[in-house]
Amino acid sequence: MTSAENQQERLTKLGWIVGFVDGEGCFSVGLIKQSDRKEKSRIRKGYKTGYQPFIEFAVTQGEKSLDSLKILKEYFGVGNIYPNRRHDNHKENLYRFVVRKREDLLKVIIPFFKKYKMKTAKREDFEKFVECVLLVENKEHLTTDGMIKIAKIASTMNRKKPRESLIRILRDHTPSP
Repeated sequence: MTSAENQQERLTKLGWIVGFVDGEGCFSVGLIKQSDRKEKSRIRKGYKTGYQPFIEFAVTQGEKSLDSLKILKEYFGVGNIYPNRRHDNHKENLYRFVVRKREDLLKVIIPFFKKYKMKTAKREDFEKFVECVLLVENKEHLTTDGMIKIAKIASTMNRKKPRESLIRILRDHTPSP
């Protein structure tokens, strides 16, 4: 194969990945209640705000398209493929390629999609996702103000309408001494 053919194959693969993720992928930011909890021998301290950010990049496919998720995992070299326990209205098993590790998001996923931009509204969700990852990387999620920023951004992602309830809970939260 010539150098030009290798370059063409590489561009085709890059275009496929960007288009596939643009159509089937999800950049999501959620908040998980994470207050102090009692374990067998100790009290495990939770976050001061009572919430932990849950940040992930995921692509879900039916079992018949599992090979496409394997291509993504092989290409990026990070993340894992998990069976999705929810079937919803699907007649086959679902699988998810997921990247949650912050270092992998910062060093692999984010640089890739900054360089090779998506064409749909998902690009806006990606930009918000990046903003949230950077807030966590800068440890702003450890403060109430930082979690409020994350909650406000997350509440507008993935076609959601802004929700004030969680933001109000975070704002009114008084950490225990």
